[in-house]
Formats: sequence, C-alpha cells, structure tokens
Amino acid sequence: MHVLLIGSGGREHALAWKLSQSPRLTKLYAAPGNPGMAEHAECLALDITDHAAIIAFCKEKAIDFVVVGPEAPLVAGLADDLRAEGLKVFGPSKAAAQLEGSKGFTKDLCARYNIPTGAYRRFDNAGEARAYIGEIGAPIVIKADGLAAGKGVTVARTHDEAIAAVEDCFAGTFGAAGAEVVIEEFLVGEEASFFCLSDGKNALPLATAQDHKAVGDGDTGPNTGGMGAYSPAPVMDETMIARTMAEIIEPTIRGMAEMGHPFSGVLFAGLMITEKGPELIEYNVRFGDPECQVLMMRLQGDLLDMLEAAADGTLDEASASWSDDTALTVVMATKGYPGSYKKGSEIKALPENSVAARTFHAGTAMKDGKLVANGGRVLNATALGHNVTEAQTSAYELIEDIDWPEGFCRRDIGWRAVAREEG
Repeated sequence: MHVLLIGSGGREHALAWKLSQSPRLTKLYAAPGNPGMAEHAECLALDITDHAAIIAFCKEKAIDFVVVGPEAPLVAGLADDLRAEGLKVFGPSKAAAQLEGSKGFTKDLCARYNIPTGAYRRFDNAGEARAYIGEIGAPIVIKADGLAAGKGVTVARTHDEAIAAVEDCFAGTFGAAGAEVVIEEFLVGEEASFFCLSDGKNALPLATAQDHKAVGDGDTGPNTGGMGAYSPAPVMDETMIARTMAEIIEPTIRGMAEMGHPFSGVLFAGLMITEKGPELIEYNVRFGDPECQVLMMRLQGDLLDMLEAAADGTLDEASASWSDDTALTVVMATKGYPGSYKKGSEIKALPENSVAARTFHAGTAMKDGKLVANGGRVLNATALGHNVTEAQTSAYELIEDIDWPEGFCRRDIGWRAVAREEG
C-alpha cells in the first residue's frame, strides 16, 4: 500500500514511525516531512497548501491512502479536494473540521446537543466583550475563535488579564483567528485528553493522556502548543471513559451527522474532569502534539488498519490494544519559545533510539549537512516505563544525552501523577 502522510511535526514523526511498522505498507511518503521522518518515509518538497500539487503527486505515484496530520490543511478543505478526485483520506471534511477551526461552532454544537461544557458567549467586538467580563468577573477563559497554533487561549486570573486578552485578539495578534472571541466559564478540575476514531457513524475509543500546556515548571507562564505529555491519564478511569463516550463523544458524532457534517477522522477531546464529571473544553480534529507521541509508543497493532477503517466506514470491525506501560514525552524547545526565538541553532548530538525510548523530531531541518532547530518546539524525548515515575526518569535521561545548548525543557512533566505514585 502506498501512503502519503501530510505534515512535518513531532506528531507526524510518531505517525510515520508507527505506520512504517505495518506489514501492508509498501511505500510511505511524507510532505514535507522532517529529518527524523526521513528514516521511515521519503520526504517531499511539496507545498501542502497547494492542493492541486498534492493531487497531482497522488495520481503520479498511485497513492492508495492519504493521512493528514495537522489541523490547518483539514480546516482548509484538503480532505474534501482529495476525496473529490477519488482518493482515500484519513481526516475530516472542511465542514466537520469546524470542530477545531471555530471554537464558537463547537460551543454552539454543545448547546444544541446538551454536551457538558462551560457556559459561554461569542463576541465580534471588543466593547461588548469587555462589558461581559465586567459582569462575570475573573477567573474567566478568553479564546480566539479560530486556529492559533495552540496559543489563542488565555486563562485569565484577573479582570485586567482578561481585558488584555480580548484586546490582543481584536488587535490582530492571532490574525483572522481572533476576529471573533469566545468567552467562557473557568472550569475547576483536572485536565485530560481523550482520543477516539470516528468513521462518521461508529466510534472506536483510543487512549487517554495528560498534556502540560504552560511553558514553565509548576504549570507557570504562558500557554504553548504543549511542553510534554504522558499516557494513560490516571484521572480517566473506566467510569470516566464510559461517561465521556456516552455524554460527549457519541452525541457529537450523532449531532455532526444530523447537521450534514459527518465526522471521519480522529476526535481529540480536551476535557476538564470536574465534580460533575467530564466537561468538554475544546475539540481538536487531529492527533495531539505531543500527545500523539505517547499514544504511538503505547499502541499495539496496526495503525494503518485502524486509520483505513475510519476512512472506509468500517470502524465497527476494528479494535485497538494498548501496552499497560506508561509513556511520557518531554518537549525540547528553542530558548525564547513561545515568544520570539531564533532558528538555525545546531543540534550536535541525539541519543540512540530503542524499543522503550526514542526522540521524535518536531521542528528540525538539515542545513549544510548539520541538524538544526527549525521551530519553537523542536524535539520530543519519549520513553516507556512501568509507571509515570519510571517513564519520567527514562525520558529525562534521553534529555541529558541531547547536545543542543540553545534548547530548554520543563523539568517536571508528569508531576501530578508522580506525586500520586509517591502517595
């Protein structure tokens, strides 16, 4: 089977690594890919915003299946254009990708289908938004409606912080993504990530994870795209998973089909586990990054089979099995991230990969024969262990073997779970 994987981040490296293990795979291409992915796939200098070029490549190389990794091409309708040319695709349509592409769309869906989530209002001008903040008070959550690379959400602890977040959105900090703002209730509890595949009608639960969004130790500092993650998330026990499926995932899949936007792909539910149970913070329509890295380390079985079943509408015949081990990943980022940072610093050495510990490339490139940093989040040191403490120890041992002076990381990924284990 000839497969084209769209994307170039740590998520896509993890997907490429797992897809390459399928006995059904004959050739894997990655567009544009990264130096780490080159071990598993032929990387292509294709512009993924040029849908016609991707279609032409698929026809030239007789591609059997396209797997779309990032959210931006999905929101831009890449899956629709490929399907219109008769190509099989893993990833939702443009209409279904609104679940991530518009925070307001998702909140309206929750209201319509009684899906538990925080109370909210949508605003398209700063004056009304400011007035609402004055009425509700802080803490409160301010979200740019559209895609903002994981940085468009502010959990405002004070009134002034909330007003500043609104002003940022309407001042164009997030471009078109901030033209509308969603202001929502601050939920109290523990966050968790839940993943499932959908073929538009059936759902296949995958696994749970917990992400660390804040840049600094102790969950301090501004939000990022994610500084580390681990799987499974202890807060998501069997009861909580069953409730999430029944109260959040299944009504979403039914609702999207009823609205004429059947969802085919991976649903990534960002949850807050409150006193009342699971509540939806937001949906993403692709595997998380860095959550995908820990999921792929734990996944047993053929990823290609599972993704194809989602594309074919046969998920009711598919299954997923998982290692009992914990996987934990630590993100190494360029100094300055998530603010301004310089690209091009040399990564002089990486540790050897093994079955239980490996480094995924996120924002890397080759320049003059040297491996260099080419983004904010650059490397993902990822390890398995019998528990979170063991996986954490192994992941940080990998970090110590990375020779990259311009990189930094959080030193406490998994801290809540480690504290639980220490009891």
